Amino acid sequence: MRILFWGTPDFAVPPLRALLGEGHDVVGVVTQPDKPRGRSRTQLDPSPVKLVALEEGIPVLQPLKPRGDEFLQQMRELAPDISVVVAYGHILPETVIDLPPHGTLNIHASLLPALRGAAPIQASLLQGMPETGVTIMQMVPALDAGAMLHVLRTPIGPDTTYGELHDQLAEMGALAIVQALTLLEAGASRAVPQDDACSTYAPKIERHMARLDFAQPAEIVSRVSRAFDPRPGSFAARQGVDVKCFGARVLGDGSDGALDEPTRSSPPGTVRSADDNGLLVRCGVGAVCFTDVQPSGKPRMTAAAWARGRGVQPGDQFETGSTLTAT
Repeated sequence: MRILFWGTPDFAVPPLRALLGEGHDVVGVVTQPDKPRGRSRTQLDPSPVKLVALEEGIPVLQPLKPRGDEFLQQMRELAPDISVVVAYGHILPETVIDLPPHGTLNIHASLLPALRGAAPIQASLLQGMPETGVTIMQMVPALDAGAMLHVLRTPIGPDTTYGELHDQLAEMGALAIVQALTLLEAGASRAVPQDDACSTYAPKIERHMARLDFAQPAEIVSRVSRAFDPRPGSFAARQGVDVKCFGARVLGDGSDGALDEPTRSSPPGTVRSADDNGLLVRCGVGAVCFTDVQPSGKPRMTAAAWARGRGVQPGDQFETGSTLTAT
């Protein structure tokens, strides 16, 4: 089949390369316009998907919005049999979705109907889910609500970070779309409607979601840290300055004796140590140990390096929920 591929960030690159590697006829790529960068904003950065398309000699379309007569005509000229969408960045109108004879397939990074929306990978970590995966679905105008064609699952480990899960799911998406198209071409594909009553939503990431609140249990603090590691980085304020924290590991649940008495008696947000073992901070329940930090305006470094630079010392206090102010 002739495939029109839609995608923009690095998450969409493995599926595109997989389709090409399997010999599928990718007749065009639709991606976001190049982004300006630098102080002058005159330099333009192409998307990761565009770079692959140029490398492979595939025609590239970059509309500001994927709609209108001119854009529909460009699609018709490419004559796709089917569209494949992954992390493109715009909601597609029904006229665009239905233009290819076989419609439009979407690669979504969750086990639908759970976590429809913009940030399912982060949401799966924030919610402490034991597993996630990718779903290949038929695209419809309603957000991530189309019938499911193929699902792959994977467990989420206790120390899994967003970066690790992002890369794993990107590769799973590549495998899943190749398998889904094989089933479709063989006439063996079966569309399973989603149960809308079981749907949940994964909203777009906002800055406040990455704020660490050490008044919360260590497990919750760890989830927030891992959900934004390596980017944009979870953060907490110390002496009015934000510090990003990475590599979270939970110590103690308040009942297992894993914490010494000085730590157990410290108020939430207290730094108990900062050395080669990491940055240990008391939480509302238990404690959490971070391997790396990134003080404002500085590069990421180990907790020990931060301590040697006198950036932190035992007894220092991070702000907690009772002291946080709106930003």
